[in-house]
Amino acid sequence: MEFLKKQVKSDCEELLRRFQETDSVRFEVFSKIWREMNFAQIFYGTMGHEKRAFSRLVLDSSCRFFLPPFSFQIRVGGLYLLYSLYRCQTASPSEQIRLALKDWDDMKKFEKDAVDAQHIDVVYIFRQLMFLKAFHFTAMPTQLTYNKKKKAERSALCEEFIERASRPQQLINIELLEELSNIHELYKKLKSSVFLTTEQADSSVNLIHKDLVPQLRSTVVDFYKWQQRKDGAEEDEDDTSGEGTSSQQECSKRAGLLASIKSKAYGQASEASKSRRHRQVEVDYTSAEAGPSTMPGYSRISKPSLKARTNENVHISGDMRKEAMTTTAIHRLTSLESVPEAKPKKYKRFEWT
Repeated sequence: MEFLKKQVKSDCEELLRRFQETDSVRFEVFSKIWREMNFAQIFYGTMGHEKRAFSRLVLDSSCRFFLPPFSFQIRVGGLYLLYSLYRCQTASPSEQIRLALKDWDDMKKFEKDAVDAQHIDVVYIFRQLMFLKAFHFTAMPTQLTYNKKKKAERSALCEEFIERASRPQQLINIELLEELSNIHELYKKLKSSVFLTTEQADSSVNLIHKDLVPQLRSTVVDFYKWQQRKDGAEEDEDDTSGEGTSSQQECSKRAGLLASIKSKAYGQASEASKSRRHRQVEVDYTSAEAGPSTMPGYSRISKPSLKARTNENVHISGDMRKEAMTTTAIHRLTSLESVPEAKPKKYKRFEWT
């Protein structure tokens, strides 16, 4: 069933993409899209021994859309998708939805958010699944087996479904602002009660930032508006891009940057004159410090030959060399003359008896 995972994932993403375009969290809207796509036919064509395995694959693939980091609307669509697939599966008894215990807190928080927002459809579908005992709570989100790869392949999440991070909005909420306002007022009173006169109190209170809470709230609101304007500007650029004008601008900027870098690099390098550009490196082999010439543009290092190094290390001049050769020849001649002549061997004459 592993080869069907990509196809099932793409079908679920297409259904949720259509649901996202409606900007609604009603189950009636989801049901209409479900019927238009004939999504219930996903279980058709499976054999008897494949029904349970395919139902488990479909439920596991759709369950990830019900969990973070997806947006609230995509999670609602994932909940509706789980409910519809669980009721339409052909396996008997019905295959349960595998859910890890670590994800239970996220589910309860999702239910609380739906109750606070008065989304009755979402609350009803979630509690209906709990009533049908559709969830199978496990220690791990996937089943552990011995014959499994060490590095499991992780499918990439659809970026369109992921909720945009809004840390400032999550951090600065209404409860925090009220608590901060109370603490600020209490600190201000304690600060003023230390001094006896009002004049001294007024001068000391100036050290406290006035209107701290309203300024903090206005800053967060401005940041949120800036995010909205930025998203709108990016969408407008994508719509009015035409035949790739933005990509052409990026290419021209990059080409200009490369040209400036090359001009700086060539400007720093010293060019050799035309008359000396093709000259070879001249090396003085008779000198003790033979090395490459100082001609610019050549980085090759030439070494003296073996003959030059031998003459340099032995230090024999021309006259001394001839004298040494003559002495060697005379010594050889005298050694040949001093050799004694070999005496002839005497043979005993044979006598007949």
